[in-house]
Amino acid sequence: MDAVAAQRWLQGRVPAALGADAWLHGEVARRMESRLQWMRQAPAHWVDWSPSLGGWTAADLLAQRYPQALVTRVESSVQRLAATRAQLAKPRWQFWKTPPVVQAQADVGQAQMLWANMSLHAHPDPQTLLRQWHDALAVDGFVMFSCLGPDSLREIRAVYEQQGWPSPTHAFTDMHDWGDLLVQAGFAEPVMDMERITLTYADADALLADLRAMGRNLSPARHVACRGRGWGARLRAALSAPDSPLRQAQDGRLSLTFEVIYGHALKPTPRARVTAQTEVSLHDLKAMLGQRPARD
Repeated sequence: MDAVAAQRWLQGRVPAALGADAWLHGEVARRMESRLQWMRQAPAHWVDWSPSLGGWTAADLLAQRYPQALVTRVESSVQRLAATRAQLAKPRWQFWKTPPVVQAQADVGQAQMLWANMSLHAHPDPQTLLRQWHDALAVDGFVMFSCLGPDSLREIRAVYEQQGWPSPTHAFTDMHDWGDLLVQAGFAEPVMDMERITLTYADADALLADLRAMGRNLSPARHVACRGRGWGARLRAALSAPDSPLRQAQDGRLSLTFEVIYGHALKPTPRARVTAQTEVSLHDLKAMLGQRPARD
């Protein structure tokens, strides 16, 4: 992944299409929210991580599931903070309602759930991000996240290979590797699974407009300069050609595959490594002492 391009995407303005919720982001949020029925304890406080990337569907779904819970929404830039505040602002006549908490950093160790929809695959430093998620959760809290997997956009990658063009996307991480990274970040009992969702489009213009709302090409090997109108016309022709890898639908529409990975993991009681000199944060020390059996 091109870390500079990824950081620019995370800190840039929010695409207008996401304000209305990109369809795939909303559908993944609905499917991930349905998995919360298996959680025994409802969170009193949960964190919505980068809602401007994951879409706004989750806000309504989780408000209905956890109506009494405190919600903290965390964004990665000033521009995205402003967009999220504007999106979630209450009408003036609802003055009695508490305004949403939207900030650039989560309160350390306060939340029982962290929700991150369709944002992890676009982060340039996932190890650091997973540690931030771990720090935001209280002991026995859990993270729920979704992201794109390696089979995503395989039809477009095939088109680019046929044309001899650079990669249209960076390499997405496999779900087994995400499970290993969760453990390295301090999480326990990671549960990973995935499914493939196929979207169909009437033409190349509709397909490209949808992709622009979802993200950017973060491959280090992408074109080094902006393409012109001539290349754009060639791209549309290649995507729509009768022998295009996207021509798989029986009705002649363009098909595009997305591999969606779902992850869930717990924050366990911290354990200090016994060495000649052991450093334990005050928050972790309180958590460890709270788990000790009562003694006379």
